[in-house]
Amino acid sequence: MKKISTLLIGTNNKGKLKEIKELLPKRIKIYSTKDFKIKSPIENGKTFEENSNIKSKYFSKKTNLVCLADDSGLEIDILDKAPGIYSARWGGKNSDFKKAIRRVYKELNKKDKNWKKKKIKARFICSLSIHYLEKKIACVRGKVEGKISKEPKGDNGFGYDPIFIPNGKKLTFGEIYPRIKYRIDHRFNAFKKIKKFL
Repeated sequence: MKKISTLLIGTNNKGKLKEIKELLPKRIKIYSTKDFKIKSPIENGKTFEENSNIKSKYFSKKTNLVCLADDSGLEIDILDKAPGIYSARWGGKNSDFKKAIRRVYKELNKKDKNWKKKKIKARFICSLSIHYLEKKIACVRGKVEGKISKEPKGDNGFGYDPIFIPNGKKLTFGEIYPRIKYRIDHRFNAFKKIKKFL
């Protein structure tokens, strides 16, 4: 397969767009969905992979470009892996992550009043897929294991970053400098697997 020279990043999430741009080879000309003013499709898949493929196929067909899309979320073991694929939806219609984080804490309190004294295991999952029109070129998964912080910390990152402490670190993704985060997180781990298709 010849090297991809032009790529659409299939997301309307500014944080994801910035992070994926940082990871991509500089030789690739990058477009975003904003350039085409395309709204996101309905994500009705049952897994991160299905939702990622829905997006990359949809955006590719809308623009005739090769599209890389991401579906990612937070799984918390004690909450039966919620919010999972519904991570953005926990923030309501406008994907307000302050609201989503409040809901995580509310659910944890419901599950176990003493959760703050325990290690609440969690992970970020990312599925990246590449489509060119109907043809699926690749779909991979990356993850990073960690735990939930007792309170939100840090203004870096986006989404649930302020409440996630990766294993081996003392700081949340919200406190870690973005360039460091981009080298250890779930998106980077997925990207390592998809790089060869670019």
